[in-house]
Amino acid sequence: MNKYKFLNWILFFVLPLCSSGQSTVSKPPAQIMEDSMFIRIAEIEILPEYLQEYNAILKEEAAASVKAEPGVIAIFPMYLQESPNQIRILEIYANKAAYQAHLQAPYFQHYKTTTLKMVKTLKLVEMKTLDKDMMAELFKKMK
Repeated sequence: MNKYKFLNWILFFVLPLCSSGQSTVSKPPAQIMEDSMFIRIAEIEILPEYLQEYNAILKEEAAASVKAEPGVIAIFPMYLQESPNQIRILEIYANKAAYQAHLQAPYFQHYKTTTLKMVKTLKLVEMKTLDKDMMAELFKKMK
């Protein structure tokens, strides 16, 4: 199954099962996302002398998380074009419980403890979607 079909599968079959204890099978996908998804943007400044090492560790952690954890919908690392040591990570989880489980994963613990000395600043920003229907459209386009 390619990654786009897999994301679609998660969106329409796994997310309804990952709600906060309520039956969501009868709810449309956009409603499920609005009700249960946990979305965050991490804003991280990396000390320049650690940037290459940090990026390698982050790539490993993001890939392992998305591959191994059904509740991790996306961990998408990026950097500011004009300032590569300014990292942004879009994190999308099926729900808050999936996020809490992610924090306990061994690869996340390795990332957190190994990169602690590399991080100059960290800001975690919890987000809510303005247009819940757009998330479903995004996944449809990725087919």
